Amino acid sequence: MLTKKDNVIKEKSYTFALRVIRAYKYLSQDQREFVLSKQMLRSGTSIGALVREAEHAQSRADFINKMNISLKEANETAYWLMLLKDSGYIDEKSFSSIFADCDELISLLVSIVKTTKSHD
Repeated sequence: MLTKKDNVIKEKSYTFALRVIRAYKYLSQDQREFVLSKQMLRSGTSIGALVREAEHAQSRADFINKMNISLKEANETAYWLMLLKDSGYIDEKSFSSIFADCDELISLLVSIVKTTKSHD
C-alpha cells in the first residue's frame, strides 16, 4: 500500500522528529521553556510514528485514518512552532527552517490522503 511518495514521508517525518527533539533539548535546557516545547515534542514526533503505523494498516480506511491523524499532528506542530517564535523562544531564522520542514510534511500528507481517497 506504500508508494514512493509514502517512503518520502517516512524519511522526512523521521528527520523532522530528530529536528524537533533537538529543538526541545535546546528550549528546555537553554531557554528553560517546558510547556510549549513539550507540546511541540509530542506532536512533532508523533507524525512519523503514525506514518510508521500506517505502513501496516489493516485496510485502506485504516491507512487513510492514520495518515489523517498524522496530518493533524503536523498541523498542531506548526501551531506550537508559531507560538514559540511569536513568544520569543526561537528566532526567525530557526523558525523559518523548521517550519518549512513542517509545512512540507503537511503538503505531503494532504497529497497522500487525497490520492488514497481518490482510488476508492
